[in-house]
Amino acid sequence: MSHLHTPMYFFLSNLSLSDLLLSTDIIPNMLHIMLAEESSIPVTNCIFQYYVFGSLAATECLLLTMMSYDRYLAICNPLRYSSIMDIHLCLGLIVFSWIVGFLPTLPVAICVYKLKFCSPNIDHFFCDLAPFLELACSDTSMAHLLALVFSVFVTFCPFLCIIVSYAFIIYRILRIHSDTRQKTFSTCSSHLTVVSMYYGSLIIIYVAPSKERSVNLKKFLSLLYTAVTPLLNPIIYSLKNQEMSKAFGKISTMFS
Repeated sequence: MSHLHTPMYFFLSNLSLSDLLLSTDIIPNMLHIMLAEESSIPVTNCIFQYYVFGSLAATECLLLTMMSYDRYLAICNPLRYSSIMDIHLCLGLIVFSWIVGFLPTLPVAICVYKLKFCSPNIDHFFCDLAPFLELACSDTSMAHLLALVFSVFVTFCPFLCIIVSYAFIIYRILRIHSDTRQKTFSTCSSHLTVVSMYYGSLIIIYVAPSKERSVNLKKFLSLLYTAVTPLLNPIIYSLKNQEMSKAFGKISTMFS
């Protein structure tokens, strides 16, 4: 399985780790709420979960951006790909994604921690920022400002980089011979599918107008973002990737 020891699979392993940690942060508490037939979470139990959740969500945005850059180099600059995307750059991009993902969330979490709340419980199955701010009795302008800066830095800017990367990729693909066009595009189709699902969920929940949505609908949309998308990511990459299928086939043969 040495053919899986490539930058793309290194990025993918970190994306899977991010998905695993995100699900571990959200799902156990969600199952506890469902089994206990509760509909809210104590505010005092929420700050740390929000920090971990926000940091992992930001890390995933950055990892998806690094993967789009990897695909850009592989398709638009294939002759120099190995020399540019070496182990040092690959490790640097991974470390950058994790550090930058966890650092900017800390000021937001501290600001939320200092707020005064009108109720001791949040009506949600996990600790997101919007339920915090809706419950606050004190001034939330600083929390809103920090959240806006955080969103622009770790969500909008990475998304813009992904769009630019794929604009160059599509332009490059349209210029190559039609016989190899589909094969070339298939190398980034899994990543594009995951990006569409992840950022589609983010846009629906945090960008699209939400005043007319019911509380239950907001919870359902949040469930897609926090549980369903991380669950589907490895399935999408496994089904659409021949190397992964071959590796799974060899593993099953070893145990059969």
